[in-house]
Amino acid sequence: MSKLGGDLYRAMRHDIVFGRLDANSKIRLSHLKETYGASIPTLREILNRLVSEGFVVAEGKRGHIVAPISKEGLKDIADLRILLECYALRLSLAKGNTDWEAHVISAHYKLSQMEKRMQSGDDSARETWKQYDWEFHQALISACGSTELLQVHGIVFDKYLRYQMRLLTFRGDVASAEHKALLDAALNRDADTAESVLRAHINGGVAHSFQVFAK
Repeated sequence: MSKLGGDLYRAMRHDIVFGRLDANSKIRLSHLKETYGASIPTLREILNRLVSEGFVVAEGKRGHIVAPISKEGLKDIADLRILLECYALRLSLAKGNTDWEAHVISAHYKLSQMEKRMQSGDDSARETWKQYDWEFHQALISACGSTELLQVHGIVFDKYLRYQMRLLTFRGDVASAEHKALLDAALNRDADTAESVLRAHINGGVAHSFQVFAK
């Protein structure tokens, strides 16, 4: 895929994750061409990649739709995220150096400042909040030593994030405390505690999302 195609792919995936392209919505090539300014062959290539990653569903001759969301889908994605992220976290804690520690601390500081804004009732920067959340979790596992693992985790995390953006699952003090506990465990190289906190953190987000699904 060309650089332009790669940029458009990332833009379209971002729009799916952050809800600008709604779940189950019909994808029309004419609309995509107008929105993203790309040729039809380039758009088809991008759609094929998004299909392979599970963000888009091909419906044969009827074209494509944005992948649906469901409680079962969220649980599957969350379980896969736990599997990948816990493994990567253990590797990262074992291999991370001083530069890694500084990266983790910096990422947590940015996230904690945004969480304070969210806790005050200011949700005007939801995308920035979730960007910082992604950066912190990415920083924690960034020293795992496996590019392939990080790439696969990135896809799964974006699928999980798509649910969070749709369901607005900010858990306030609970999530902030879990992030701080993750930071402390990581810096102490306490892999067992870090994994335990991470599992509780993700499962807590799923439980909170299920409450929103029920409404």
